[in-house]
Amino acid sequence: MISVAGVTKRYGPIVAVDDASFEVNRGEVVGFLGPNGAGKTTTMRMLTGTLQPDEGTILFDGAPIADHLTEAKSRVGYLPEANPLYDDMLVCEFLEYVARLRGMEPGAARPAISDAVDETGLAEVFFRPIGEISKGYRQRTGMAGAILHQPEILVLDEPTEGLDPNQRVEIRKLVNSLGSERTVILSTHVMQEVEATCDRLLIISKGSIAADGTVAELMDAGRGISRYTVEAAGDGVAEALCGLPGVADHVVTAVNGRVRVSLEATGDGELRPEIFRMATERGWVLWELRRERATLEQVFRELTTDDSGAGGGGSAADDVAAGGDSAAGAPDGGAAGEVAE
Repeated sequence: MISVAGVTKRYGPIVAVDDASFEVNRGEVVGFLGPNGAGKTTTMRMLTGTLQPDEGTILFDGAPIADHLTEAKSRVGYLPEANPLYDDMLVCEFLEYVARLRGMEPGAARPAISDAVDETGLAEVFFRPIGEISKGYRQRTGMAGAILHQPEILVLDEPTEGLDPNQRVEIRKLVNSLGSERTVILSTHVMQEVEATCDRLLIISKGSIAADGTVAELMDAGRGISRYTVEAAGDGVAEALCGLPGVADHVVTAVNGRVRVSLEATGDGELRPEIFRMATERGWVLWELRRERATLEQVFRELTTDDSGAGGGGSAADDVAAGGDSAAGAPDGGAAGEVAE
């Protein structure tokens, strides 16, 4: 359904997205992951037609969206990270406003608003001012605006940012529900959300696609990283364990007179037999020895090492993009103006 081919986006000398290519099939819920400044937001804005790539093409069902931009935008619902809400409006007024921006006739807008409210669970706050509702309901209001015109594609940029754990669970359930009838592209830093909601993952690093696959496939690819936990009493425990082949990182803590060492090791080898042998030979009392499989967070770290947003080129590029939205006059640097296009 969506095909991104060789897409590059620059802001002056800064390359925000660098020759990115991927596809999203109809009905998939795809997690779009990357460190701050890696190019996620810029890519998502190109998918929504808000930004145009400098090179490459984005196609919906084989047709370049640049050739039929208005039609392409009508097929997409977008919830930006800075949720574009007006605090002095009632929830119902905001949804009516979005319907007008979408060019919907009153006769079509009323049932569309009703359906969106039902889907997002907004009935309880429908007649309340947006400035007086919780962050969770604010996110639901933004999602209701994004699905009001019944889009085939839903693009969600950090929809659970700033929510408490209970609100995160509710929004996660909502995303699952919305994804049952739509193609969803979801950007998030919360790995539990990815594992709970996404059929497939795309990981972007320094503007390029670093990995593409299901959660299980990426976890299998990350088996080159293993984490060991060793708790022992004896002489030279930490020094000996940290010197084992393949150990790339370690954390040492003291526990009730014993030493607890967490090891990260690379390679496919198994260190437990060697650790047990060392403990026997050196007379250690071994209280704990276990190996954990690579977590999604570990795989993410391996694929995006040194790609942090602090002062990096990608971060500056995303700042430029965010500034462009702010200039449009939407609240909180949001995208109310984008809806009208």
